[in-house]
Amino acid sequence: MIAAAFFYLFSGICIASAVMVIASRNPVHSVLFLILAFVNAAGLFILMGAEFLALILVVVYVGAVAVLFLFVVMMLDVDFAELRQGFMNYLPVGALVGIVLLCELLLVVGAWAIGPGIVRTVVLPIPPAETVTNTEALGLVLYTRYVYFFQASGLVLLVAMIGAIVLTLRHKPAVKRQNISDQLARKKAAIIEMHDVRPGQGL
Repeated sequence: MIAAAFFYLFSGICIASAVMVIASRNPVHSVLFLILAFVNAAGLFILMGAEFLALILVVVYVGAVAVLFLFVVMMLDVDFAELRQGFMNYLPVGALVGIVLLCELLLVVGAWAIGPGIVRTVVLPIPPAETVTNTEALGLVLYTRYVYFFQASGLVLLVAMIGAIVLTLRHKPAVKRQNISDQLARKKAAIIEMHDVRPGQGL
């Protein structure tokens, strides 16, 4: 009974947070609602007995990815009022893409079928729980059967991190910076200047 109450609590807050992510007008508020959705999803993982996934969701997504989104949104200082001015120009194309995605979702939901042995397969980990722990079983499956997908997701996160650094990096013209290649290419004639100082006169 208590587990069911926590399930409805976490799932309700998670769904409400997910709706507010796309409904909020302020992008900073959207990222904060996204963090709240991740935390409640972690609670659902704990209820299912996947403690490692719950901790990974909090540490990686809340502690790194969502915070990265928040910093990028706050540092870019995007003028969203200016972006909304061209909303009507892209509305026909966006509506067409939305209709196509809606049709695809309806086809997927309409053709959804559950196999007779899928419940037993999901409940039993690979390998059996008597031999390894939950975390070790997840690692064995992740680094053998889904190793290429795992590496691809890592590359996606790497590209996102590099893109955030490039977008937030601003070079100010008045700031002096060190250029190693120019320093190594300097010649003695360009950096040494001889002056004949006469007695009683300064430079």
